[in-house]
Amino acid sequence: MEVIKISPRGYCYGVVDALTIARNAAKDATLPRPIYIIGQIIHNRHAIDELSEKGVITLDGPNRAEILAQVEAGTVIFTAHGVSPEVKKQAQERGLHCIDATCPDVTKTHDLVIDLVEKGYYIIYVGKKGHPEPEGVMGEIPGHVSLVETEADVDALMLTPEQEQKIAVSTQTTLSQWDTRRVIVYIKERYPQAEVHIDICAATQTRQEAVAEQARGADLTVVVGDPRSNNTNRLVQVSEEKAGVPAVRIEDLSQLQTEWLKGKRKIAVTAGASTPSQLTREVIRYLENYTPEE
Repeated sequence: MEVIKISPRGYCYGVVDALTIARNAAKDATLPRPIYIIGQIIHNRHAIDELSEKGVITLDGPNRAEILAQVEAGTVIFTAHGVSPEVKKQAQERGLHCIDATCPDVTKTHDLVIDLVEKGYYIIYVGKKGHPEPEGVMGEIPGHVSLVETEADVDALMLTPEQEQKIAVSTQTTLSQWDTRRVIVYIKERYPQAEVHIDICAATQTRQEAVAEQARGADLTVVVGDPRSNNTNRLVQVSEEKAGVPAVRIEDLSQLQTEWLKGKRKIAVTAGASTPSQLTREVIRYLENYTPEE
């Protein structure tokens, strides 16, 4: 079986940093116990299980403040997706030891939004509803940011004449320019005065571009990653929409079905930005040693 090992793929630096912070915390005997992660440190079950084996407890849910309310004592780690100042304040007021693993790219967006609001702008933030990153950004300046995911969300905005005078557009870092372009164009049509600030994470964009270019000519693209990972699921779409190659997503080798490989000679392999590299290597090794049925 010919295997196209798409590059770049897998972990981005923000994910590596967050995992390193969590692993170091688990080894630090001076930190108050228990150690909790408020939300999923990254969107990958295998990484979460690894930390659990080290004694780090993951508390997940749709609202960070509600998750934090479960913690009575110990250490809390804020995930790479970022959290609002209110959540941090609550943790400090309760005497919890706090460790911030927010990705620097996300912090940059938080700072940008704060600066724009201080200059009198109202923010239209393009992101995924229910994702922890928008929750953190919107919590920086409540009442001054609206989250939109689709054109219908833009139509539903109820902005005052004063808010419409100065509008700025920001985006979730883990979406690519392809993901956000359509909605941003629509916002500009509706609000021509809007200033657009693109805050896309380079890792997300380059990984999608790599699939669009390198998967061409393959019979199938295998994307390794967690089903909760937005960027992983988007790689499946990019393969199909941009490269014209059907794609499947698997968490690890155990989910790879040999029936998908029937009649295939060339398989492209990539992975989401929160996928441990060893999982992808196992898939690649298996495919390289696989003999297609005649």
